[in-house]
Amino acid sequence: MSIYDFDKIVDRKGTNALKVDALKERFGESDLIPLWVADMDFETPQFITDALKERLSHSLFGYTMEPKQFWPSIIIWTKEHHNWDIKQEWLTYIPGIVKGIGMVINALLEEDDKVVIQPPVYHPFRLTALGNHRQVVNNPLILNDDQTYSMDFDNLEKVVDEKCRLLILANPHNPAGVMWDKETLTRLADFCYRRNILVISDEIHCDMALWGNKHIPFATVSREAADCSITFASPSKTFNIAGIVSSYAIVPNETIRNQFYDWLIANELNEPHIFAPIATIAAFEQGEEWRQAMLQYVQNNIEFVIDYCAKNIPQVKPYRPEASYLVWLDCRELQLSQPDLVHLFVKEAHLALNDGEIFGKEGRGFMRLNVGCPRSTLQQALEQLRDAIKRL
Repeated sequence: MSIYDFDKIVDRKGTNALKVDALKERFGESDLIPLWVADMDFETPQFITDALKERLSHSLFGYTMEPKQFWPSIIIWTKEHHNWDIKQEWLTYIPGIVKGIGMVINALLEEDDKVVIQPPVYHPFRLTALGNHRQVVNNPLILNDDQTYSMDFDNLEKVVDEKCRLLILANPHNPAGVMWDKETLTRLADFCYRRNILVISDEIHCDMALWGNKHIPFATVSREAADCSITFASPSKTFNIAGIVSSYAIVPNETIRNQFYDWLIANELNEPHIFAPIATIAAFEQGEEWRQAMLQYVQNNIEFVIDYCAKNIPQVKPYRPEASYLVWLDCRELQLSQPDLVHLFVKEAHLALNDGEIFGKEGRGFMRLNVGCPRSTLQQALEQLRDAIKRL
């Protein structure tokens, strides 16, 4: 196996990297260790950079068409990694998953239709629905005693009415890293199918399963799931190419597919820019060895955080994610208000993490930590947090 240097410190300042160059604007401080927005501080793998450079060597960037390998690379990857046989006609490019959610809302929902989310959950689910003037219905997840989450189907029955026409699912879950099991997904599919509720399954973290966990695509659990869902995915999280915007949709149901894809085609939103297919093909055809090495490094980082907190900051309890490089930190034992908790991290520890409350009020007392960084960065961050808590 090749050796990849995930310990390398990459200076991202001055590259317009949101994670670094927006610190002053987002947190009021610029001298913070950035452990917030969900991209990694590892260099994009060389095979992707080389593929882009090869295309750049031909210096004419006119109108372009999709390379022949584009859709087959996705189909083969999906079959090999998730045991899902998808057909090429089910696929389309979309210019970003959050944008895709907004497009579904505008293409398929009426103005008075409602959107169901299950907080704590990725905050653009809520913001995109509200920004498109749809009412959001919350069905909070159940926080179990063993630091896991479950879906509350009893409450879902109570809060859903005939105007609920869309449910947005994070699969795997963000921010807690839950890999939803087949029983849960099947039950959700049955619930939504019987009520004519469309499910958007955001599966952007699907290729980042940890410790032998297996991702289950929502649409594969039953005929009902396939018939009531749109799946969004992308290589962007796994291969650290979020800026390239290489997302795609998978829609098995012909009626839903025609309605959504016709809208995309009419607005020319289904056409990838020149570099998205190139990066996707390189990632899916050459990326498995790098992916495995990266996941091992991330697992070790998560273990480091859990061990460090247990030994040095017992008031902070990291939840062990089953997928991705995002760690949900339970800080409730500090007994701080949410503004004071954020103040502790930003002003005292000089760290930029995501405020847990942005994922819903169920995230109060939590912070989201991005461990997709060199170990030395993570160690320094935890030491600064330890020292700040000692000063409380």
